[in-house]
Amino acid sequence: MIGNALLGFVIRTRFRLTDREKAGKQAVAELDRYLYLADQITPDQGKMPVRVPPMPGIQRDMRDWSFYMLLEHNSIVNRSITSIVENLARGEEPSGHGAIDPKKDVMPSQSPGEEQVAIFQSTVNEYLDKVSKISVLKRTREKPHPIFGKFDAHCWHCMFAFHLRVHTKQAAYIVKHFN
Repeated sequence: MIGNALLGFVIRTRFRLTDREKAGKQAVAELDRYLYLADQITPDQGKMPVRVPPMPGIQRDMRDWSFYMLLEHNSIVNRSITSIVENLARGEEPSGHGAIDPKKDVMPSQSPGEEQVAIFQSTVNEYLDKVSKISVLKRTREKPHPIFGKFDAHCWHCMFAFHLRVHTKQAAYIVKHFN
């Protein structure tokens, strides 16, 4: 468990050194990458699960997803982080989408379709809009991340783009499979 503690310390330090604006720009850049990748496949290809090799941050039960399953997963996590950031910034305990079980409540359905592209885009834009209206993200109440330890609203804000980036590599692999 020393490895997890060290990794958590490194991630929390990295996030604390990342300013709010940079984290928002990273989320926009990741959204653009996903939309570019979505344009590279047909709707039928987007529905086909593809086995990806082991990748950092991609758990075993996430390795056989379709592109649309991946987008649905990201949308679920995006809604969760949005709720967590809003609750923590208000000094509240996360509830609603922010009170999910990260082991089971983030799994996609078995047959999502191309509507997931618009849903995903909407969850990213909604997050960015909501977080832009929050005045203070640092030194708020904290909620532990399941792997990296205690995060305040700012660290969760940074986690939003970080999570998208982890799965962008998976998305690129899936799309490359068809091209």
